[in-house]
Amino acid sequence: MSPSRPFILRPVATTLLMVGILLVGFVAYRQLPISALPQVDYPTIQVLTFYPGASPDVMTSSVTAPLERQFGQIPGLNQMTSTSSFGSSIVTLQFVLDLNIDVAEQEVQAAINAATNLLPQDLPNPPIYSKINPADSPILTLALTSTSLPLNKVEDLAETTLSQKISQLPGVGMVSISGGQRPAVRIQANPTALAAYGLSLEDLRTALSQANVDQAKGNFDGPHQAYTIGANDQLLTSEGYRPLIIAYKNGAPVRLTDVATVFDGAEKPSKAPGPTIIPG
Repeated sequence: MSPSRPFILRPVATTLLMVGILLVGFVAYRQLPISALPQVDYPTIQVLTFYPGASPDVMTSSVTAPLERQFGQIPGLNQMTSTSSFGSSIVTLQFVLDLNIDVAEQEVQAAINAATNLLPQDLPNPPIYSKINPADSPILTLALTSTSLPLNKVEDLAETTLSQKISQLPGVGMVSISGGQRPAVRIQANPTALAAYGLSLEDLRTALSQANVDQAKGNFDGPHQAYTIGANDQLLTSEGYRPLIIAYKNGAPVRLTDVATVFDGAEKPSKAPGPTIIPG
């Protein structure tokens, strides 16, 4: 027997049943609760810029303000907030709901490229962005500890190995690292030794900046083959900084170890005696 046969034989009962279902559905719809704060995923992009050694005022005027002027021209931008702190700038861009996040990403990248000439020339890295809402709560938190490695080594392993592997997983928007100490080469200048050689802290900073630059070296162009010169001038350890020549006095070189103490440490130690310079 066909399932529809009873409803065909009893048209009045079928009509009353449909009317009853419609009435129950209408009443149930009116009783549905309305959320005051619905779960809505706004297209949000966060832009991070790091400028080590810069104060919040310098970050605001030199980094955050030029970026905000370029981001303000992006069509579909609904809200823009920024935070400038010591050595870092965070700009959060929220777009309208009907804008595709991939399109917004391309517009943000174009705005960053347009603001490159307005940013400081000695910026170590260009601004980076992520398609993530900073108001969202993290879904996974991992804690790393070690009884044999210092905290800066654990930070380096977490940033260079673990975070990159996790960020490659599908569905991962952003991986952030906090609570550690980034490894760095610390240079504690001796003001008395600098004064004895007629040098200042600015002379020391300039010499370190010029010696720690990775630039193009050129190439050899032969009749049959061409070779590109691959040499990295960046200094990554304290051993590379110690023999560095700061200046020449009376025909003799003044090395970094003559006017400062160089050692491997962290970017933000708990206490460091004397003036300290962190090479960029």
